[in-house]
Amino acid sequence: MTSTLPDPAEPTTVTEDPFSLFGIWFAQARASEPNDSNAMALATVDAMGRPSVRMVLLKGHGPDGFIFYTNFESRKANDLLSNPNAALLFHWKSLRRQVRIEGSVSRVDDATADAYFASRARDSQLGAWASDQSRPLDSRETFERRFAEEEARFAGSPVPRPPHWSGYRLTARAIEFWLDRAFRLHERSRYEADGAGGWRAGMLYP
Repeated sequence: MTSTLPDPAEPTTVTEDPFSLFGIWFAQARASEPNDSNAMALATVDAMGRPSVRMVLLKGHGPDGFIFYTNFESRKANDLLSNPNAALLFHWKSLRRQVRIEGSVSRVDDATADAYFASRARDSQLGAWASDQSRPLDSRETFERRFAEEEARFAGSPVPRPPHWSGYRLTARAIEFWLDRAFRLHERSRYEADGAGGWRAGMLYP
């Protein structure tokens, strides 16, 4: 059986294109992580400067950004409305690797959101209508009743995307790769956008 752990002889994490390196690592994580290889921690800050973090799922990535979806009435969306900057963290334990990403956040266009929503399981689509995300809930029964009501409302027809549900795209201004090495002599490489379409790259002490 081939090991999925980093080979000490593999090329350095310093490269000219951080998005290509992310794509390679992400593909390896998809093959090795037992659950939710696209899970990432999303950190936001509210208007008072108070931080908050939660796990979300990556639903698209490339040089144009990293995409996730949510309810626009959620706490994370309210944070991003007042401060459209955020940070992401991927931790792939099976590979002993991490990727940190920092950048500005903007909404995806309606066509992109519609296409992704249409690809979701029907029950997930109905859940987006039934949930007042981040608001107080008096009981699980209330949520289940609301789900049943939405199920009946859209019976026999496609479920449209709710107007309060869409996606965000984080445009990276910094990307950092962390690679496990023996005796905690880890490898860290950081990329920062140079403002001209390129990246400044360098290594950091672990």
